[in-house]
Amino acid sequence: MRPRLGDDRGAVVAEFAVALPAVALVLLVGVGILAGASRQVRLQDAVADAARLSARGESELRVRDAVAATVAEASVDITVRDDLVCVTASAPALFGVRVTAAGCALAGGL
Repeated sequence: MRPRLGDDRGAVVAEFAVALPAVALVLLVGVGILAGASRQVRLQDAVADAARLSARGESELRVRDAVAATVAEASVDITVRDDLVCVTASAPALFGVRVTAAGCALAGGL
């Protein structure tokens, strides 16, 4: 028996082979975005806590350690503006993107 002209056996496998890399890429990008957003939220929370610590008079080392304990590889900058203590931090996320967060607290710890 000879195959008929226009026989579409195997077309589903071919379409699946073409679509699979695209689906995998979309999933990879989605996971990367979620991981970056999660890291951003953790960094923002750590910066807010660090700003309050610094405003209460804790040492700069303690403030930097508070951020580093929550988000590894974070770089921290502490500035004093009038009666505000501000902490800014950035950390690498997936795909070479850096996330940044800033938080300020009233000096004196009130």
